[in-house]
Amino acid sequence: MTLIPPYDHPHVIAGQGTAAKELIEDVGPLDYLFVCCGGAGLLSGCAIAANHLSPGTKVIGVEPAAGDDAARSFRTKKLVHIDVPQTIADGARTQSLGALTFPLVLRHVSDIVTVSDADLVAAMRFLWERMKLVVEPTGALATAAVLQGAIDVRDRRVGIILSGGNVDLKAVAALFA
Repeated sequence: MTLIPPYDHPHVIAGQGTAAKELIEDVGPLDYLFVCCGGAGLLSGCAIAANHLSPGTKVIGVEPAAGDDAARSFRTKKLVHIDVPQTIADGARTQSLGALTFPLVLRHVSDIVTVSDADLVAAMRFLWERMKLVVEPTGALATAAVLQGAIDVRDRRVGIILSGGNVDLKAVAALFA
């Protein structure tokens, strides 16, 4: 058997990038593309695709505030390792970006912002109730950043990558109480 890491592998990065590729092919060039970030496989793949298909697009990575290793790494240009973060965004409980994804993020991503778990719950509620989309906490990170105004996107063409519908309703029920 061959072990394929969940984010730090060229095939995973390329495959994840198809999300941005399909979005941009469907809607045309964007001003901003918001993408959730754990280990940055999805973020780096989407950033490569966006930079190729829509070179003016600013790609913004979004991670939970409790696990801000990517934001700190991005700002310092040094790979930061953290303890496993305590966040409802379980897919973003990574301790660092990968050896492959980190340089790709530095090269292709415009910024990385963070959102609180409270912002994340509000985004999930919006997606579930208003959009009728069941999106897992990690997959709602990008939506949370846009809704909470992490970057002013008024009058801009904005893409948001939503990913994952793995939700334990019993665990999430307490969040909406």
